[in-house]
Amino acid sequence: MSYKGRFKPKQYKKYKGDPTKVIYRSMWELRFMKYCDKNDSILEWSSEEIVIPYRSIDNKVHRYYPDFWIKYKQYDGKMIQEIIEVKPKSQCKRPSKKGKHYGKYLREARTYAINECKWDAAREYCLDRGYKFRILTEDHLVPK
Repeated sequence: MSYKGRFKPKQYKKYKGDPTKVIYRSMWELRFMKYCDKNDSILEWSSEEIVIPYRSIDNKVHRYYPDFWIKYKQYDGKMIQEIIEVKPKSQCKRPSKKGKHYGKYLREARTYAINECKWDAAREYCLDRGYKFRILTEDHLVPK
């Protein structure tokens, strides 16, 4: 089941962008937004406010809006900026043909290839700016 809605930050001054237009596209994204809003170590954050151009599998340039940018203070006092993408674990690994209808395999392979193009561009963007890049899955966002 897909979930989507608006999030209203309680600590709206921490949000870099328009805090009245924060949209989540999954319960995992909503969970991370709540974490960013409540966590005192996270000094600033935004959702889909950064645009990264990337060349996709069609060889055309597209625009990638990573899910999150955060700025936080590390335990040693060092300031870190990081771009975070929230994705299902199934979209983060190369799909297997085993036991799948060919059409489903092709859709999964295409999604994986496009994600890899986006993430390569994000890694380069982060490297140029001294940011970190991380992909979070349900393993990181679902309580155990």
